[in-house]
Amino acid sequence: MSLPDIRQRGGYLLLAVVVGHLILISAQVNSRTGVPLLQAAAFAAYSEVQRVTYAVVSGVTHAWNGYVDLRRVRAENEALRQQLVSLQVRFRQREAIAQRTEELRRLLDLRDTADFATRPAEVIGGSAVPDFRFVTIDRGIADGLKADMAIISTAGVVGRIVTPGRKASKVQLLVDRNAAAGARIERTRVEGIVLGTGEDTLRMDYVSPTADLMVGDVVLTSGTDGIYPKGLVIGHLESVERKGMTYAAIRVRPAVMFTALEEVLVVVTPPPDRGEERR
Repeated sequence: MSLPDIRQRGGYLLLAVVVGHLILISAQVNSRTGVPLLQAAAFAAYSEVQRVTYAVVSGVTHAWNGYVDLRRVRAENEALRQQLVSLQVRFRQREAIAQRTEELRRLLDLRDTADFATRPAEVIGGSAVPDFRFVTIDRGIADGLKADMAIISTAGVVGRIVTPGRKASKVQLLVDRNAAAGARIERTRVEGIVLGTGEDTLRMDYVSPTADLMVGDVVLTSGTDGIYPKGLVIGHLESVERKGMTYAAIRVRPAVMFTALEEVLVVVTPPPDRGEERR
């Protein structure tokens, strides 16, 4: 063994003796609190390890709990959202049922108070062609229906039957571009003819150039066409344009919302002809 190795080992031995001596002294010497220094130092080191360990474990626990809580909140929010959607659907269904019930009640009132016989029918289909406006009702020849019978709703004139089938009929709406009806202004008794445009409005033609017309005037059926009973609401004057001494354009806003038709009445008693009306 070389001399440097012996000296190095001797140094280690001396250091071990010194450390051991210090440990013995620390075990015998008390701190200000009366606890041996060695025990106080050991507790300080141990407590620091405990503190760090607790902080790490606590942080992980809080993070995990937060994650679990977040998952639970998300699940609760999703459940609440689904419940809200379900409640909204149920509310709309009940609202639709209430509206339909009210419409049926009004139809019954109209049928009971009308001066003509009617038969209820339900709209079961519509036309796919924009310019030609038709609907299909669930009544036909087997129910006593025939061509040119008028179709009405609680709001006013709907149209007329053009093609009766055995158990269903095709109805031409008044807004169809080939439809027409005799009309009269309620306020002034001015007469003309209301024509369909294929759109959501009507036009009124053959009106006297001296006629008194105002936007908002109510337009009624005159009964002169032999199809629609007199006095049914067609709509209201939406715009009135003059060109010199004549009317260039008279637009009528229909009283019926044709895109929302569900239940209608078929007028099964034809209106009186013009001769009977004069008598």
